Amino acid sequence: MDNTSTNSIGFLSVFVRSVEDSTPITNAIISVYASDNPSLLLFTETTNAQGQITPIALPTPSKVYSEAPSETQPYQNYIVQVSAPDYEEITIVDLNILPGVEAIQNFFLLPKVTNISPETEEIVIPPNTLYGNYPEKIAEAETKSLQETGEIVLSRVVIPEYIIVHDGVPSDKSAKNYYVKYKDYIKNVASSEIYANWPEAAIIANILAIQSFTLNRVYTEWYRNKNYPFTITSSTAYDQKWVYNRNIFEPISLIVDSIFDQYLSRPGIVQPILTQYCDGNRVKCPNWLSQWGSKDLASQGYSAQEIIKYYYGDNMGVRTAEEISGIPSSWPGADLTIGSSGAKVQQLQRQLNAIANAYPLIPKIAEDSVYGEKTAEAVRVFQQIFGLPETGVTDFTTWYKISEIYVGVNKIAELV
Repeated sequence: MDNTSTNSIGFLSVFVRSVEDSTPITNAIISVYASDNPSLLLFTETTNAQGQITPIALPTPSKVYSEAPSETQPYQNYIVQVSAPDYEEITIVDLNILPGVEAIQNFFLLPKVTNISPETEEIVIPPNTLYGNYPEKIAEAETKSLQETGEIVLSRVVIPEYIIVHDGVPSDKSAKNYYVKYKDYIKNVASSEIYANWPEAAIIANILAIQSFTLNRVYTEWYRNKNYPFTITSSTAYDQKWVYNRNIFEPISLIVDSIFDQYLSRPGIVQPILTQYCDGNRVKCPNWLSQWGSKDLASQGYSAQEIIKYYYGDNMGVRTAEEISGIPSSWPGADLTIGSSGAKVQQLQRQLNAIANAYPLIPKIAEDSVYGEKTAEAVRVFQQIFGLPETGVTDFTTWYKISEIYVGVNKIAELV
């Protein structure tokens, strides 16, 4: 393959679930081909009882191409096809594999309506915005005036369960609207806008900017107040790049899971700041975050908050949203671990048992309100399945991931 190095590899994980209830699909066949030679079959794997495969190692370009702007594409493209009995097939074309990190491709399959084999749905992934050519962002004020009639409709910042993404410019009536889970949207945008093998501080700074921009659109109902039936667009000129059904990357996913309730704000301002940014190479944007510049600062040892202040000013700070929608119950405020007890532990045990019906690798446990060794083991197995650090401790990230999967397999949230 062009521009690859025998010393440069990335990894591909695949997770196949039913679109109806998020349950895993066993014995789905995963086929991987080279994008530059679609007839060359590289790997074939079959999903296990959790709807997963063992991560596949794939050649990539050298990491040097993702460390600074380059004419060489810094990731390798692959074609990934999934087929399963009684489900419609999907093919992802130009799935991105970066050196040194794990790419995660989630497939949500639709049941076949007839026994006639339909055409495979083919989805083509466009280039990352740092590599491809996209329209420049249209500059906007970082806050929306409270004097504009009807503009601000919320009294506090709430993390929505879903946002509606318009896949095109606002005026394009032919573009589709997609209901997307908030966290999934942020992971998708970050995977489309930056490189996941950058230093962690740069990834965090960029994710905070993406989240704050998104929550400003939510808080102000920017498009709703213009009589559009969506929250945000996928246009880089107006908003942020979002790509239908693209792969995400593990470092980005883990960071979003741990800080998804945070956003950027200034003293005395309630609404999240509309934190615009640009690549900083082809497009210069004074007073906005530079994506390549954030990578350089992180490589010099700057923290995420130092990077934020460097670009947006010393009075820009991180806040936490007051409410998270679409979950059975909020985070207890402290880790649940061996020795913990009470109603929150019992709720956790109840949710894990419900999830175990769909993911039988997770052992069933007594709902006795006591966090013992068996509860810790059930949590550890859950973490293993869903790509979280296998600690057996229910921290912030694990609590909300359990809530997310529980709601998915039960379709409606438990009222507590």
